[in-house]
Amino acid sequence: MPSPTEITLRAFISENFIYGDDASAIDAHASLIDEGLIDSTGVLELVSFLEEKFGLQITDAEIVPENLGSVAAIVGFVDRKAARPLEAA
Repeated sequence: MPSPTEITLRAFISENFIYGDDASAIDAHASLIDEGLIDSTGVLELVSFLEEKFGLQITDAEIVPENLGSVAAIVGFVDRKAARPLEAA
């Protein structure tokens, strides 16, 4: 059963990158860039969405494939980041 974070993320991907196609078919561990689903501009859109939707502050250093490369990576990153208090700027 997908988590609420994953459901929200897949809905965003479906609406913004695959234009209504079923994002549930995307392998959770597949690279979104390698699969051609998002490009560098899409990564920036994704970061803006995550910051707004989940109330996160994502630093430039965190914009790496380990955090944002796949659905599973993004869900894990968001869940870890949301569990920590905001770090001082």
